[in-house]
Amino acid sequence: MQSSGRPHDDPAGDVVRWAAFSCLLVPVVLVVYGTSFGGAAVATLGLFVVTAACLVLLRHSERTAARVRAEERLPSAHRRRHSRGAPAGRRGCRTSDSASPHD
Repeated sequence: MQSSGRPHDDPAGDVVRWAAFSCLLVPVVLVVYGTSFGGAAVATLGLFVVTAACLVLLRHSERTAARVRAEERLPSAHRRRHSRGAPAGRRGCRTSDSASPHD
């Protein structure tokens, strides 16, 4: 059951929002436990870079998955025409055991 009352139609966005929250929380914790402001700033910058890279990879993955799903919905005749997995006997070629009037 959804605790926020809204459907999860963007799971990648949820992950990125939690990562951004962590990017803000980590420097606060570092400073509270004695790390310098400079060290916390460097850690924050590194976390933001990693978060941005993950966001780019997640969005690319979503676009690729959507493209694959769209290709799977094509009419079956179109897929058969481009299929390479069928054996030679199934591609409309005659086999040696087929009888023809010209044999």
